[in-house]
Amino acid sequence: MCYNPRPLTADQVDGLFHIRWSEEGSNQKREERTVVAFWRDYLQDVEEEDGSKKLGDILAFATGSDAVPPISFSPQPSLEFLHPSGGAAKFPVANTCISCLRLPIYSTYDCFKTNMDFAIRNTQGFGMP
Repeated sequence: MCYNPRPLTADQVDGLFHIRWSEEGSNQKREERTVVAFWRDYLQDVEEEDGSKKLGDILAFATGSDAVPPISFSPQPSLEFLHPSGGAAKFPVANTCISCLRLPIYSTYDCFKTNMDFAIRNTQGFGMP
């Protein structure tokens, strides 16, 4: 039996992540909706500009794997949010042991995109040469 992963798409990567929202009606949830819209726009832009290779880099940043395993992920990848009240964060943070991507609250898409690109570009290979 051989498994040959298919090229990733933006919709596929987005669908892998369970979003851990704040309480409905809170100001934090409103901010999170904006960041999720940035996340989805970012995935679409990456797919159009750079293709499935960079989508694999994004997935590797969050999970440690640049492709979806044959039996999917366990635990399921998740998105959480870094709110300013918990200490300001400039860059996204990933915990590959639990496949969790924590996104700071950004007010503009350009800031989101710049900081996502920087984080992904500067963490490839977990410090390996």
